[in-house]
Amino acid sequence: MLPRTQQFLRASASVRSISARTISSLKACIVGAGPAGYYTAQRLLKRNDHIHIDIIDRLPVPFGLVRFGVAPDHPEVKNAINTFTQTATGFGDRCRFIGNVEVGKDVRISELEKHYDILVMTYGAENDRKFGIPGEDAPGVYAAREFVGWYNGLPKFADLAIDLSKAKSAVVFGQGNVALDIARLLLMPIDKLAKTDICQHALDAIAASTLSSIHIVGRRGPLQASFTIKEFRELTKLPGVQGHVPSYAENINIDELPRPKRRVAELMKNKAGSSGDADGGKSWHLDFLLTPREVLTSNGRVSALRCTKNKLVGDDIMSQRAEPTDESHDISCDLIVRSIGYQSRCIDERIPFDTKTYTIPNEHGRVVGKAGLYCSGWVKRGPVGVLASTMTDAFDTADSILEDIDSGLTSSSQTGETHHWSHSLGKDLVDFTGWENINQEEISRGENKGKPREKIVNINEMLRIAKR
Repeated sequence: MLPRTQQFLRASASVRSISARTISSLKACIVGAGPAGYYTAQRLLKRNDHIHIDIIDRLPVPFGLVRFGVAPDHPEVKNAINTFTQTATGFGDRCRFIGNVEVGKDVRISELEKHYDILVMTYGAENDRKFGIPGEDAPGVYAAREFVGWYNGLPKFADLAIDLSKAKSAVVFGQGNVALDIARLLLMPIDKLAKTDICQHALDAIAASTLSSIHIVGRRGPLQASFTIKEFRELTKLPGVQGHVPSYAENINIDELPRPKRRVAELMKNKAGSSGDADGGKSWHLDFLLTPREVLTSNGRVSALRCTKNKLVGDDIMSQRAEPTDESHDISCDLIVRSIGYQSRCIDERIPFDTKTYTIPNEHGRVVGKAGLYCSGWVKRGPVGVLASTMTDAFDTADSILEDIDSGLTSSSQTGETHHWSHSLGKDLVDFTGWENINQEEISRGENKGKPREKIVNINEMLRIAKR
Protein backbone atom coordinates (compact mmCIF):
# COMPACT_ATOMS: atom_id res chain seq x y z
CA MET A 1 0.00 0.00 0.00
CA LEU A 2 1.45 3.38 -1.03
CA PRO A 3 1.69 6.21 1.52
CA ARG A 4 -1.09 8.77 1.45
CA THR A 5 0.45 12.12 0.55
CA GLN A 6 -2.68 14.20 0.44
CA GLN A 7 -3.44 15.67 3.89
CA PHE A 8 -6.56 17.31 5.21
CA LEU A 9 -7.89 19.82 2.67
CA ARG A 10 -8.95 23.12 4.15
CA ALA A 11 -10.16 26.15 2.27
CA SER A 12 -7.70 28.63 3.76
CA ALA A 13 -4.24 30.05 3.11
CA SER A 14 -2.70 27.25 5.17
CA VAL A 15 -3.61 24.62 2.59
CA ARG A 16 -0.56 23.73 0.54
CA SER A 17 -0.85 24.23 -3.19
CA ILE A 18 -1.72 21.17 -5.23
CA SER A 19 1.13 20.83 -7.68
CA ALA A 20 0.61 21.01 -11.42
CA ARG A 21 0.15 17.77 -13.26
CA THR A 22 1.88 16.86 -16.46
CA ILE A 23 0.25 17.75 -19.74
CA SER A 24 -0.20 14.07 -20.59
CA SER A 25 -2.29 13.35 -17.50
CA LEU A 26 -6.09 13.15 -17.61
CA LYS A 27 -8.08 14.76 -14.84
CA ALA A 28 -11.34 13.09 -13.82
CA CYS A 29 -13.91 14.06 -11.22
CA ILE A 30 -16.43 11.59 -9.83
CA VAL A 31 -19.43 13.15 -8.08
CA GLY A 32 -20.57 10.69 -5.40
CA ALA A 33 -18.33 8.59 -3.14
CA GLY A 34 -20.59 5.55 -2.95
CA PRO A 35 -20.12 2.11 -4.51
CA ALA A 36 -20.75 3.32 -8.07
CA GLY A 37 -18.14 6.04 -7.65
CA TYR A 38 -15.42 3.85 -6.19
CA TYR A 39 -16.01 0.95 -8.58
CA THR A 40 -15.77 3.39 -11.52
CA ALA A 41 -12.56 4.84 -10.10
CA GLN A 42 -11.09 1.38 -9.51
CA ARG A 43 -11.55 0.38 -13.13
CA LEU A 44 -10.14 3.62 -14.50
CA LEU A 45 -7.10 3.72 -12.24
CA LYS A 46 -6.17 0.11 -12.92
CA ARG A 47 -6.46 0.41 -16.69
CA ASN A 48 -4.98 3.83 -17.37
CA ASP A 49 -1.86 5.03 -15.59
CA HIS A 50 -2.38 8.65 -16.65
CA ILE A 51 -5.73 9.27 -14.97
CA HIS A 52 -5.93 11.31 -11.78
CA ILE A 53 -9.29 11.21 -10.02
CA ASP A 54 -10.98 13.41 -7.43
CA ILE A 55 -14.02 11.79 -5.79
CA ILE A 56 -16.38 14.38 -4.33
CA ASP A 57 -19.16 13.79 -1.82
CA ARG A 58 -21.54 16.15 -0.06
CA LEU A 59 -20.92 14.32 3.24
CA PRO A 60 -17.60 14.36 5.12
CA VAL A 61 -17.51 10.54 4.96
CA PRO A 62 -17.30 8.21 1.94
CA PHE A 63 -18.97 4.95 0.86
CA GLY A 64 -22.56 6.13 0.46
CA LEU A 65 -25.10 3.34 0.39
CA VAL A 66 -22.74 0.75 1.87
CA ARG A 67 -22.40 2.88 4.99
CA PHE A 68 -25.92 4.31 5.15
CA GLY A 69 -28.10 1.75 3.34
CA VAL A 70 -26.90 -1.75 4.23
CA ALA A 71 -28.68 -3.30 7.21
CA PRO A 72 -26.63 -3.23 10.45
CA ASP A 73 -26.86 -7.02 10.80
CA HIS A 74 -25.31 -7.57 7.34
CA PRO A 75 -21.62 -6.79 8.04
CA GLU A 76 -20.48 -9.11 5.26
CA VAL A 77 -21.95 -6.76 2.66
CA LYS A 78 -20.02 -3.88 4.18
CA ASN A 79 -16.76 -5.69 3.46
CA ALA A 80 -16.88 -3.89 0.11
CA ILE A 81 -15.51 -0.92 2.05
CA ASN A 82 -12.15 -2.74 2.17
CA THR A 83 -12.06 -2.75 -1.64
CA PHE A 84 -12.98 0.93 -1.79
CA THR A 85 -10.27 1.74 0.75
CA GLN A 86 -7.68 -0.04 -1.39
CA THR A 87 -8.75 2.10 -4.34
CA ALA A 88 -8.58 5.26 -2.23
CA THR A 89 -5.13 4.55 -0.79
CA GLY A 90 -3.40 2.31 -3.33
CA PHE A 91 -2.73 4.80 -6.12
CA GLY A 92 -0.94 7.59 -4.28
CA ASP A 93 -2.25 11.04 -5.16
CA ARG A 94 -3.92 9.71 -8.31
CA CYS A 95 -7.07 9.16 -6.25
CA ARG A 96 -8.27 11.80 -3.81
CA PHE A 97 -11.41 12.01 -1.70
CA ILE A 98 -12.87 15.48 -1.15
CA GLY A 99 -15.74 15.34 1.34
CA ASN A 100 -18.20 17.97 2.55
CA VAL A 101 -18.75 19.44 -0.93
CA GLU A 102 -22.23 19.63 -2.43
CA VAL A 103 -22.09 19.85 -6.21
CA GLY A 104 -24.75 22.21 -7.48
CA LYS A 105 -24.54 24.28 -4.31
CA ASP A 106 -20.92 24.68 -3.19
CA VAL A 107 -19.54 24.26 -6.69
CA ARG A 108 -21.29 24.23 -10.06
CA ILE A 109 -20.77 21.77 -12.88
CA SER A 110 -19.63 24.64 -15.08
CA GLU A 111 -16.75 25.27 -12.65
CA LEU A 112 -15.76 21.62 -12.51
CA GLU A 113 -15.72 21.47 -16.31
CA LYS A 114 -12.91 24.04 -16.28
CA HIS A 115 -10.72 21.79 -14.15
CA TYR A 116 -11.43 18.27 -15.39
CA ASP A 117 -11.34 16.40 -18.69
CA ILE A 118 -13.87 13.83 -17.46
CA LEU A 119 -16.89 14.22 -15.16
CA VAL A 120 -18.79 11.19 -13.86
CA MET A 121 -22.10 11.53 -12.01
CA THR A 122 -22.57 8.72 -9.47
CA TYR A 123 -24.55 10.53 -6.79
CA GLY A 124 -27.33 7.96 -6.51
CA ALA A 125 -30.98 8.55 -5.60
CA GLU A 126 -31.61 11.02 -2.80
CA ASN A 127 -35.40 11.38 -3.02
CA ASP A 128 -38.14 8.87 -2.29
CA ARG A 129 -41.28 7.96 -4.17
CA LYS A 130 -44.60 8.82 -2.55
CA PHE A 131 -48.02 7.20 -2.51
CA GLY A 132 -49.81 10.35 -3.56
CA ILE A 133 -52.78 9.66 -1.26
CA PRO A 134 -54.63 11.65 1.44
CA GLY A 135 -53.05 11.54 4.89
CA GLU A 136 -49.63 10.53 3.64
CA ASP A 137 -47.91 13.35 5.50
CA ALA A 138 -49.46 12.48 8.87
CA PRO A 139 -47.16 11.96 11.87
CA GLY A 140 -46.09 8.33 11.97
CA VAL A 141 -45.62 7.95 8.20
CA TYR A 142 -42.00 7.65 7.06
CA ALA A 143 -40.18 6.95 3.84
CA ALA A 144 -37.85 3.95 3.89
CA ARG A 145 -35.03 6.33 3.00
CA GLU A 146 -35.71 8.28 6.20
CA PHE A 147 -36.16 5.19 8.35
CA VAL A 148 -33.03 3.43 7.09
CA GLY A 149 -31.05 6.66 7.36
CA TRP A 150 -32.28 7.03 10.93
CA TYR A 151 -30.98 3.68 12.15
CA ASN A 152 -27.83 3.83 9.99
CA GLY A 153 -26.69 7.28 11.09
CA LEU A 154 -27.29 9.42 8.02
CA PRO A 155 -26.89 12.91 9.52
CA LYS A 156 -29.97 14.28 7.75
CA PHE A 157 -32.24 11.79 9.54
CA ALA A 158 -30.39 11.09 12.78
CA ASP A 159 -32.67 13.44 14.72
CA LEU A 160 -35.98 11.94 13.59
CA ALA A 161 -38.20 11.58 16.64
CA ILE A 162 -39.36 8.03 15.97
CA ASP A 163 -41.24 6.84 19.06
CA LEU A 164 -42.00 3.11 19.11
CA SER A 165 -42.90 2.96 22.79
CA LYS A 166 -46.66 3.09 22.20
CA ALA A 167 -46.90 1.41 18.79
CA LYS A 168 -48.57 -1.99 18.54
CA SER A 169 -48.71 -2.60 14.81
CA ALA A 170 -46.78 -1.28 11.80
CA VAL A 171 -47.18 -1.43 8.04
CA VAL A 172 -44.17 -1.59 5.77
CA PHE A 173 -45.53 -0.99 2.29
CA GLY A 174 -43.33 -2.57 -0.36
CA GLN A 175 -41.92 -6.04 -0.75
CA GLY A 176 -38.29 -5.54 -1.67
CA ASN A 177 -35.23 -6.31 0.41
CA VAL A 178 -35.29 -2.89 2.10
CA ALA A 179 -38.82 -3.56 3.35
CA LEU A 180 -37.75 -6.90 4.80
CA ASP A 181 -34.66 -5.30 6.37
CA ILE A 182 -36.85 -2.79 8.20
CA ALA A 183 -39.30 -5.43 9.41
CA ARG A 184 -36.51 -7.74 10.53
CA LEU A 185 -34.68 -5.08 12.53
CA LEU A 186 -37.88 -4.00 14.28
CA LEU A 187 -38.61 -7.61 15.31
CA MET A 188 -35.05 -8.76 16.08
CA PRO A 189 -34.04 -9.66 19.67
CA ILE A 190 -32.49 -6.55 21.13
CA ASP A 191 -29.41 -8.38 22.47
CA LYS A 192 -28.54 -9.45 18.92
CA LEU A 193 -29.22 -6.03 17.47
CA ALA A 194 -27.01 -4.42 20.14
CA LYS A 195 -23.97 -6.21 18.68
CA THR A 196 -24.34 -4.54 15.29
CA ASP A 197 -23.33 -1.03 14.19
CA ILE A 198 -26.88 0.30 14.48
CA CYS A 199 -26.85 3.82 15.90
CA GLN A 200 -27.44 4.08 19.62
CA HIS A 201 -30.46 6.38 19.31
CA ALA A 202 -32.18 3.80 17.08
CA LEU A 203 -31.17 0.92 19.34
CA ASP A 204 -32.68 2.70 22.33
CA ALA A 205 -35.92 3.36 20.45
CA ILE A 206 -36.24 -0.26 19.29
CA ALA A 207 -35.41 -1.51 22.80
CA ALA A 208 -38.38 0.52 24.08
CA SER A 209 -40.64 -0.66 21.25
CA THR A 210 -44.01 -2.23 21.98
CA LEU A 211 -44.54 -3.37 18.37
CA SER A 212 -46.05 -6.82 18.22
CA SER A 213 -46.98 -7.19 14.53
CA ILE A 214 -45.69 -5.92 11.21
CA HIS A 215 -47.56 -6.16 7.92
CA ILE A 216 -45.35 -6.25 4.82
CA VAL A 217 -47.70 -5.22 2.05
CA GLY A 218 -47.50 -5.33 -1.75
CA ARG A 219 -49.69 -4.35 -4.70
CA ARG A 220 -49.28 -7.61 -6.60
CA GLY A 221 -49.08 -11.30 -5.71
CA PRO A 222 -46.54 -13.64 -4.14
CA LEU A 223 -44.66 -14.27 -7.38
CA GLN A 224 -44.15 -10.56 -8.00
CA ALA A 225 -42.57 -9.85 -4.61
CA SER A 226 -39.02 -8.62 -5.26
CA PHE A 227 -37.23 -9.68 -2.07
CA THR A 228 -34.58 -12.39 -2.36
CA ILE A 229 -34.27 -15.72 -0.59
CA LYS A 230 -31.59 -14.56 1.86
CA GLU A 231 -33.67 -11.73 3.30
CA PHE A 232 -36.85 -13.81 3.39
CA ARG A 233 -35.13 -16.73 5.10
CA GLU A 234 -33.70 -14.39 7.75
CA LEU A 235 -37.18 -13.09 8.44
CA THR A 236 -38.58 -16.61 8.86
CA LYS A 237 -35.83 -17.53 11.34
CA LEU A 238 -36.30 -14.70 13.80
CA PRO A 239 -36.52 -16.32 17.25
CA GLY A 240 -39.83 -15.91 19.04
CA VAL A 241 -41.52 -14.40 15.99
CA GLN A 242 -44.39 -16.02 14.13
CA GLY A 243 -44.71 -15.60 10.38
CA HIS A 244 -47.90 -15.54 8.35
CA VAL A 245 -48.23 -16.08 4.60
CA PRO A 246 -51.74 -16.19 3.03
CA SER A 247 -53.00 -19.73 2.56
CA TYR A 248 -53.51 -19.23 -1.17
CA ALA A 249 -49.73 -19.14 -1.55
CA GLU A 250 -49.86 -22.92 -1.15
CA ASN A 251 -51.25 -23.08 -4.68
CA ILE A 252 -48.28 -21.37 -6.33
CA ASN A 253 -47.05 -23.37 -9.31
CA ILE A 254 -43.26 -23.24 -9.04
CA ASP A 255 -42.30 -25.72 -11.77
CA GLU A 256 -41.49 -23.18 -14.48
CA LEU A 257 -40.09 -20.40 -12.33
CA PRO A 258 -36.47 -19.22 -12.62
CA ARG A 259 -34.34 -20.68 -9.85
CA PRO A 260 -34.04 -17.51 -7.66
CA LYS A 261 -37.80 -16.96 -7.79
CA ARG A 262 -38.50 -20.66 -7.30
CA ARG A 263 -36.51 -20.75 -4.06
CA VAL A 264 -38.51 -17.84 -2.65
CA ALA A 265 -41.79 -19.39 -3.79
CA GLU A 266 -40.93 -22.74 -2.19
CA LEU A 267 -40.31 -21.05 1.16
CA MET A 268 -43.58 -19.15 0.82
CA LYS A 269 -45.45 -22.39 0.14
CA ASN A 270 -43.90 -23.92 3.26
CA LYS A 271 -45.03 -20.95 5.34
CA ALA A 272 -48.45 -20.55 3.70
CA GLY A 273 -51.35 -20.80 6.11
CA SER A 274 -49.09 -20.65 9.15
CA SER A 275 -50.47 -18.88 12.17
CA GLY A 276 -49.76 -15.28 13.01
CA ASP A 277 -49.37 -13.86 16.49
CA ALA A 278 -49.26 -16.57 19.14
CA ASP A 279 -49.59 -16.12 22.92
CA GLY A 280 -48.93 -12.40 22.77
CA GLY A 281 -45.62 -12.76 20.90
CA LYS A 282 -44.37 -10.90 17.86
CA SER A 283 -45.43 -11.64 14.29
CA TRP A 284 -44.99 -10.58 10.70
CA HIS A 285 -47.55 -10.90 7.91
CA LEU A 286 -47.11 -10.88 4.14
CA ASP A 287 -50.15 -9.17 2.61
CA PHE A 288 -50.62 -9.15 -1.16
CA LEU A 289 -52.91 -7.52 -3.73
CA LEU A 290 -53.44 -4.24 -1.91
CA THR A 291 -52.99 -0.65 -3.13
CA PRO A 292 -52.86 2.18 -0.58
CA ARG A 293 -55.79 4.58 -0.88
CA GLU A 294 -55.74 6.69 2.30
CA VAL A 295 -53.89 7.03 5.57
CA LEU A 296 -56.44 7.18 8.39
CA THR A 297 -55.63 9.11 11.53
CA SER A 298 -56.88 9.43 15.09
CA ASN A 299 -55.86 12.25 17.42
CA GLY A 300 -53.42 13.48 14.80
CA ARG A 301 -51.57 10.15 14.46
CA VAL A 302 -51.73 7.21 12.07
CA SER A 303 -54.46 4.72 12.95
CA ALA A 304 -54.83 2.63 9.79
CA LEU A 305 -53.91 2.26 6.14
CA ARG A 306 -56.97 1.98 3.91
CA CYS A 307 -56.28 -0.08 0.81
CA THR A 308 -58.06 -1.13 -2.35
CA LYS A 309 -58.05 -4.85 -3.03
CA ASN A 310 -56.52 -5.83 -6.36
CA LYS A 311 -56.75 -8.70 -8.81
CA LEU A 312 -53.98 -9.91 -11.10
CA VAL A 313 -54.39 -9.52 -14.84
CA GLY A 314 -52.26 -11.02 -17.63
CA ASP A 315 -51.21 -14.42 -18.90
CA ASP A 316 -47.53 -14.28 -17.92
CA ILE A 317 -47.52 -14.97 -14.19
CA MET A 318 -44.18 -13.23 -13.74
CA SER A 319 -45.36 -9.93 -15.20
CA GLN A 320 -49.02 -9.86 -14.22
CA ARG A 321 -50.29 -6.42 -13.31
CA ALA A 322 -52.57 -5.42 -10.48
CA GLU A 323 -55.99 -3.97 -11.26
CA PRO A 324 -58.23 -2.51 -8.55
CA THR A 325 -61.53 -4.06 -7.52
CA ASP A 326 -64.47 -2.45 -5.72
CA GLU A 327 -63.43 -3.94 -2.37
CA SER A 328 -61.40 -2.18 0.28
CA HIS A 329 -59.38 -3.35 3.26
CA ASP A 330 -58.14 -1.47 6.32
CA ILE A 331 -54.95 -2.44 8.19
CA SER A 332 -54.85 -1.02 11.70
CA CYS A 333 -51.42 0.40 12.49
CA ASP A 334 -49.54 3.02 14.48
CA LEU A 335 -46.64 3.37 12.07
CA ILE A 336 -46.29 3.26 8.28
CA VAL A 337 -43.02 2.97 6.39
CA ARG A 338 -43.29 3.60 2.67
CA SER A 339 -40.75 1.37 0.89
CA ILE A 340 -41.69 1.79 -2.76
CA GLY A 341 -38.43 3.02 -4.21
CA TYR A 342 -36.09 5.96 -4.54
CA GLN A 343 -35.69 8.68 -7.15
CA SER A 344 -32.65 10.56 -8.36
CA ARG A 345 -32.76 14.30 -8.89
CA CYS A 346 -31.05 16.79 -11.14
CA ILE A 347 -28.31 18.54 -9.18
CA ASP A 348 -27.26 21.03 -11.85
CA GLU A 349 -28.96 22.55 -14.88
CA ARG A 350 -26.02 21.61 -17.12
CA ILE A 351 -26.75 17.91 -16.61
CA PRO A 352 -29.47 16.45 -18.87
CA PHE A 353 -32.17 14.78 -16.80
CA ASP A 354 -35.23 12.68 -17.64
CA THR A 355 -38.05 13.68 -15.29
CA LYS A 356 -40.06 10.58 -16.20
CA THR A 357 -37.41 7.97 -15.39
CA TYR A 358 -35.49 10.14 -12.89
CA THR A 359 -32.24 9.19 -14.57
CA ILE A 360 -29.60 10.91 -16.69
CA PRO A 361 -30.12 9.97 -20.37
CA ASN A 362 -27.11 7.91 -21.39
CA GLU A 363 -25.70 5.22 -23.63
CA HIS A 364 -23.45 2.86 -21.69
CA GLY A 365 -22.75 5.67 -19.26
CA ARG A 366 -22.08 8.34 -21.90
CA VAL A 367 -24.44 11.24 -21.18
CA VAL A 368 -26.41 11.97 -24.31
CA GLY A 369 -25.28 15.18 -26.02
CA LYS A 370 -22.52 15.95 -23.48
CA ALA A 371 -18.98 14.97 -24.46
CA GLY A 372 -16.79 14.28 -21.45
CA LEU A 373 -19.78 13.78 -19.14
CA TYR A 374 -20.68 10.29 -17.89
CA CYS A 375 -22.88 8.64 -15.27
CA SER A 376 -22.95 5.42 -13.27
CA GLY A 377 -25.08 3.75 -10.61
CA TRP A 378 -28.68 4.54 -9.74
CA VAL A 379 -28.67 7.92 -11.46
CA LYS A 380 -27.75 6.02 -14.62
CA ARG A 381 -30.08 3.03 -14.51
CA GLY A 382 -32.59 3.69 -11.73
CA PRO A 383 -32.64 2.44 -8.10
CA VAL A 384 -32.39 -1.27 -8.83
CA GLY A 385 -29.94 -4.09 -8.25
CA VAL A 386 -27.50 -5.15 -5.58
CA LEU A 387 -23.84 -4.35 -4.99
CA ALA A 388 -22.67 -6.80 -7.66
CA SER A 389 -24.86 -5.18 -10.31
CA THR A 390 -23.60 -1.75 -9.25
CA MET A 391 -20.04 -2.96 -9.83
CA THR A 392 -20.91 -4.35 -13.28
CA ASP A 393 -22.67 -1.12 -14.20
CA ALA A 394 -19.73 1.00 -12.99
CA PHE A 395 -17.29 -1.07 -15.03
CA ASP A 396 -19.52 -0.55 -18.08
CA THR A 397 -19.27 3.22 -17.66
CA ALA A 398 -15.52 3.07 -17.00
CA ASP A 399 -15.00 1.01 -20.14
CA SER A 400 -16.89 3.64 -22.15
CA ILE A 401 -14.56 6.30 -20.78
CA LEU A 402 -11.49 4.20 -21.59
CA GLU A 403 -12.78 3.61 -25.11
CA ASP A 404 -13.27 7.35 -25.60
CA ILE A 405 -9.75 8.02 -24.37
CA ASP A 406 -8.28 5.41 -26.71
CA SER A 407 -10.23 6.77 -29.68
CA GLY A 408 -9.25 10.38 -28.94
CA LEU A 409 -12.78 11.54 -28.15
CA THR A 410 -11.61 12.36 -24.63
CA SER A 411 -8.18 13.88 -24.13
CA SER A 412 -6.25 16.13 -21.78
CA SER A 413 -7.21 19.78 -21.82
CA GLN A 414 -3.46 20.47 -21.60
CA THR A 415 -3.92 23.15 -18.98
CA GLY A 416 -1.67 22.83 -15.97
CA GLU A 417 -3.37 22.93 -12.57
CA THR A 418 -2.00 25.75 -10.46
CA HIS A 419 -4.89 26.42 -8.06
CA HIS A 420 -7.39 23.76 -7.03
CA TRP A 421 -11.05 24.80 -7.24
CA SER A 422 -11.69 23.66 -3.67
CA HIS A 423 -9.37 26.31 -2.20
CA SER A 424 -11.91 29.08 -2.71
CA LEU A 425 -14.96 27.36 -1.19
CA GLY A 426 -14.55 28.92 2.23
CA LYS A 427 -15.46 25.77 4.16
CA ASP A 428 -13.78 22.78 5.78
CA LEU A 429 -13.22 19.82 3.50
CA VAL A 430 -12.22 16.27 4.37
CA ASP A 431 -9.67 14.11 2.58
CA PHE A 432 -9.26 10.36 3.05
CA THR A 433 -6.88 10.82 5.98
CA GLY A 434 -9.58 12.90 7.65
CA TRP A 435 -12.07 10.09 7.05
CA GLU A 436 -9.66 7.61 8.63
CA ASN A 437 -9.58 9.78 11.75
CA ILE A 438 -13.38 9.62 11.88
CA ASN A 439 -13.30 5.89 11.22
CA GLN A 440 -10.90 5.20 14.09
CA GLU A 441 -12.96 7.31 16.47
CA GLU A 442 -16.14 5.42 15.55
CA ILE A 443 -14.45 2.06 16.05
CA SER A 444 -13.12 3.18 19.42
CA ARG A 445 -16.54 4.33 20.56
CA GLY A 446 -18.03 1.06 19.38
CA GLU A 447 -15.52 -1.02 21.33
CA ASN A 448 -16.67 0.67 24.52
CA LYS A 449 -20.20 -0.59 23.81
CA GLY A 450 -19.36 -4.04 22.46
CA LYS A 451 -20.22 -2.96 18.89
CA PRO A 452 -18.20 -2.86 15.65
CA ARG A 453 -18.53 0.93 15.66
CA GLU A 454 -20.68 3.76 16.95
CA LYS A 455 -21.30 6.09 14.03
CA ILE A 456 -20.86 9.82 14.44
CA VAL A 457 -24.03 11.48 13.16
CA ASN A 458 -23.21 15.17 13.58
CA ILE A 459 -21.39 16.79 10.65
CA ASN A 460 -19.66 19.45 12.77
CA GLU A 461 -18.30 16.71 15.04
CA MET A 462 -17.10 14.78 11.98
CA LEU A 463 -15.22 17.86 10.73
CA ARG A 464 -13.62 18.45 14.12
CA ILE A 465 -12.41 14.85 14.39
CA ALA A 466 -11.18 14.82 10.79
CA LYS A 467 -8.70 17.60 11.62
CA ARG A 468 -6.79 15.52 14.18
